[in-house]
This record gives sequence, structure tokens and C-alpha cells, in this order.
Amino acid sequence: MTGLREIAKIHNGDFRLTPNQNLIIGNVSSQRKRKIEELAAKYGLTDGARLSALRRNSIACVALPTCGLAMAESERYFPTLLTKIEAILEEAGLREEEIVIRMTGCPNGCARPWLAEIGFTGKAPGKYNLMLGGAFAGERLNKIYRENIGEEEILKELTPIIHRYAKEREEGEHFGDFVIRAGYVKAVRDGREFYD
Repeated sequence: MTGLREIAKIHNGDFRLTPNQNLIIGNVSSQRKRKIEELAAKYGLTDGARLSALRRNSIACVALPTCGLAMAESERYFPTLLTKIEAILEEAGLREEEIVIRMTGCPNGCARPWLAEIGFTGKAPGKYNLMLGGAFAGERLNKIYRENIGEEEILKELTPIIHRYAKEREEGEHFGDFVIRAGYVKAVRDGREFYD
């Protein structure tokens, strides 16, 4: 926050929040661009560039213990699961592949898991519904692929799909589009199709 305050002191343009929880510093004048970049670096605002593509495209709700509605972990557990999925992506040669992945601790969906290419919704402690097939840009819902599974099953299910994606994807094809084309789930363009 300190870094953003310092930038705001010299910036006459916009600050925009995106649906993916990113911040855009917009309408930066050429005279101020270098100074804003220096401030962003000084306050660690560019540290996200060192994260994997998967982490840069991940969102989790706060879940337990903060949210009284949560049935499973999310924010505290998600980094651990991401590390394990990153290892699978690395093994498949996809470390820098952009995949939207989200997790919530309950069906209320504060992190919008139904719009993710890979989504998790908490069902009970350590158990999640695994959803696949959302569109990278958020214009298509995903669909339940497996229900009420734990970490071991999650990794067991995702590993062959990720490896197949690495081998069989078409040029420029996003993960969510691939799982539909490969027949893992059907496309959901309307909420009424979610359970079909």
C-alpha cells in the first residue's frame, strides 16, 4: 500500500482493478513512466513477474478460519496445491503456460471458481469439487469433472490431462478449450447447462 501511495503522489492517470484481481496503472505519461517503474520496483510491486504463470492466474477466497461459511481451506492451502500442480506443469514442459485456476472454501464462490479453466470448490475439510473447462477470458463457465475429492485424487486426475494437453494442444489453444475439445467436459455457455 505504501508503494501505491507513493505512485499516487506523482501519477495523474488511472488505477484500475481487473476481474482477475490485478492492478493496472493506466494513462502513464512518458515523463512519469520511469519514476513509476522505479517506485514499483522499490516497493516490490513487480515481484509477481517472478511467479509462475499458474500463480499469476490464481485466485483463492479467504475461507477458513476467516469465513464462517467455509467448509474447506482455500487461501491457506491453495499455495501448497499450486506448488504440486506447478511440478506437473514443469514435468510436462508447461511452466509458463497461462492457465486460470481458482479455489474457494464453499459453494458461495467468492473467488469465482466457475469461471476458471481449473476450479475447486470446497465441500468438506480437505475435499473439493474439481471443475474444468472455463474460458481463459471468463466468457464460459466450467463444469464439474470430479466431486468431493482430496489432494491425492486431484493430482491423480490432473496429471494425465496436463500431459495430454502438452502433447495434443493446438497452437494458441488454452487449457479450458482443450479439455472441452478432448472430451473431458462439455462446454457450458449457459448456467442451466452446468449439470447436464
